[in-house]
Amino acid sequence: MNNLVNRLLKLFFFLGTMISLHSYAQNPVKWQAQWIKTGLKEDSLTKPAQYFRKEFKADSKLKSARLYVTCHGLYEGHLNGNRIGKAYLTPGWTDYNKRLQYQEYDVTSLLKSGNNTLDIVVGDGWYRGNFGFSGKRDFYGTELALLCQLELTYSNGRRELISSDASWKSGDGRIRSAEINSGETIDARVTTGNWTTVKTANYGYDNLIPTESEPITKHETFKPVKIITTPKGEKVIDFGQNLVGWVTMKAKGAAGTTVTIRHAEVLDKDGNFYTENLRGAKATATYILKGEGEESFEPNFTYFGFRYIAIDGFPGELTPENFTAVALYSDMKPTGYFECSNPMLNQLQHNIQWGQKGNFLDVPTDCPQRDERLGWTGDAQVFFKTAAFNFNVQKFFSKWMKDLALEQRADGAVTHVVPDVLNGAGGSAGWADAATIIPWNMYLVFGDKSVLQQQYPSMKAWVDYMTHNSKDDLWNSGDHFGDWLSYRSPDDDGSDAITSKYEIAQCFYAQSTQILVNTAKLLGKAADASQYEQLLQRIKTAYNNEYVTKSGRLMSNTQTAYVLALQFDMLPEAIRPNAVKYLVDNISAYRNHLTTGFLGTPYLCHVLTRFGYNDLAYTLLLQDTYPSWLYPVKMGATTIWERWDGIRPDGSFQTSRMNSFNHYAYGAIGDWMYRTIAGIDNDPENPGYKKIIIKPHPGGNLTYCKASLDTQYGTIKVHWEIRNDKFSMDVTVPENTTATVYVPDVNGKNYSMRQVKSGNHHFD
Repeated sequence: MNNLVNRLLKLFFFLGTMISLHSYAQNPVKWQAQWIKTGLKEDSLTKPAQYFRKEFKADSKLKSARLYVTCHGLYEGHLNGNRIGKAYLTPGWTDYNKRLQYQEYDVTSLLKSGNNTLDIVVGDGWYRGNFGFSGKRDFYGTELALLCQLELTYSNGRRELISSDASWKSGDGRIRSAEINSGETIDARVTTGNWTTVKTANYGYDNLIPTESEPITKHETFKPVKIITTPKGEKVIDFGQNLVGWVTMKAKGAAGTTVTIRHAEVLDKDGNFYTENLRGAKATATYILKGEGEESFEPNFTYFGFRYIAIDGFPGELTPENFTAVALYSDMKPTGYFECSNPMLNQLQHNIQWGQKGNFLDVPTDCPQRDERLGWTGDAQVFFKTAAFNFNVQKFFSKWMKDLALEQRADGAVTHVVPDVLNGAGGSAGWADAATIIPWNMYLVFGDKSVLQQQYPSMKAWVDYMTHNSKDDLWNSGDHFGDWLSYRSPDDDGSDAITSKYEIAQCFYAQSTQILVNTAKLLGKAADASQYEQLLQRIKTAYNNEYVTKSGRLMSNTQTAYVLALQFDMLPEAIRPNAVKYLVDNISAYRNHLTTGFLGTPYLCHVLTRFGYNDLAYTLLLQDTYPSWLYPVKMGATTIWERWDGIRPDGSFQTSRMNSFNHYAYGAIGDWMYRTIAGIDNDPENPGYKKIIIKPHPGGNLTYCKASLDTQYGTIKVHWEIRNDKFSMDVTVPENTTATVYVPDVNGKNYSMRQVKSGNHHFD
């Protein structure tokens, strides 16, 4: 009987998810194009990029031209020799077989009267390339394919279609190999040609969707700040910033000259080029010169995470004007600004933003440099609030949450990574809770409950999965990552550093259930709200019976255990002060250092501030010895590190197997910096910053803070400073909003409250 019930539950979840996805699965383009594949025999070892061409004529009375393109792989198009659009790594990364994006371009200005040539090149990309740490190829398919449709409209109303079909040609070209992890090889001696007829295929159109999030585009550029000859004799260029993208190179040399560019984030303690942390990723661009004057090179279908490049084979002297680093990331609009009187905190904010830029390439990846680059759910979950302060991520996460729902297993478990390339592995507390925590926070930030309607079946299925795998309301089963990469002192026995994974799981079980209750009430699902409210009380009762003493001491006497219990209101109010004291004592035992990992860190300072220990929160934030947020800053970091001690004080590395220097999870402290130092917050009862809360908590010997946030109503601005023992603050409130402003004394202890409307306001 239980098996039958479980099967029915899985069926209902699947049907509910598909119904919720129906609204965006509709295909607005009337496709008449055919899928086409190369007619050339492919080199199965190097797998060069595949080239497609269509020559056609256009009337002189052309009014408009729109091109629709997608592929199995990654594509780049040119019309009459001009690159089409500003997007890169298109069509982006989704589960190609479930949801495949296509892009739309206005190409009117690129067409000419008479003869025209449309060229599109397709590379392996995520479709069949080598990516992820498993080294697996052909994850979504074995053959590349192209689908495109050019719609011409003339001034007399006549319409004409130029569609991919059997009339197209396929050929060969200069991109000899292209891999996400390995890099790209371009041989400029190879001219596009060797044309032959294409093959057509019937892949259908049912999974095609318009692009839903911002495309990946080029952004900042960097010139070399230093050219180095390492102790090993390597020629290395330092761009001064750990970034994600590639390097454009200009060179002049003989035909056949081969230049290789390897990429790295750091140098080792001896000053040599360091790539062991890349693991299996070759991360190399190889360029072979044609030998006809100055030539320019850049990749097409790969990207790198780097600050340094090592160059071999360059003809002539290395000079800065021949190399430019280009940052690539999703074209999100910047929304937040934060600055204060402490230069190290300003650098930390810089590092947080660059960690986000480097890992937001269509999906929120954990790291952009090694043989992984996957959309880990836990990393995205803990960082979402900070991400939403820095950039407008509404479209970015809306697209990714739809993919999460489609990848969710039939039993409700959320996969560890999205898109899922780990064969369904999932169900880890704090990671899978991205299914509930991110949609709810999206609603609070953007004020649009459609994301909750869209994700509700997924949210409910995840809570039901935890319930199904619990016994007596305790979720004490399953394989969990726990408080990933938390600090453990080398001289302790582990009892004060390692948090029970099941204790953590119970806290997230309660938090996701609480969010589901809130969502059900908001969406008018009264029966669900009542059912899960009762469940929530049982979850908390079971937690207190299993893990909490009468005085409020927890079984896992760790910072993360207390932080999660207090953040998620797991404890009866009467014993919360005791639990806070135990937390403070623990911090003191580690000489005012944090010991939290991925799951405890985002909430640590929030809990301290909430329960009256704001000064201690500042102490932790401003700590600059390991483990701390400012230790990497002191060590010269320009992005957030994966590990608190990625580089030790003596310059040695923590580990060579898992040590990313661009990993945004610990950057979640940015949320506290905006909400507590600057004081910009959102009234949860009136989401989307319709009603604003301004409540700065000065401390840490800061003398000023300037911050702003662009919202749908306009820009919120806060500028406070302390001068001559007096606190003053200027606030800008956008049109059609109101704000509750709390003005502190110079010590940040006592507040006076003001209700203000839109406009500029000054407070002393």
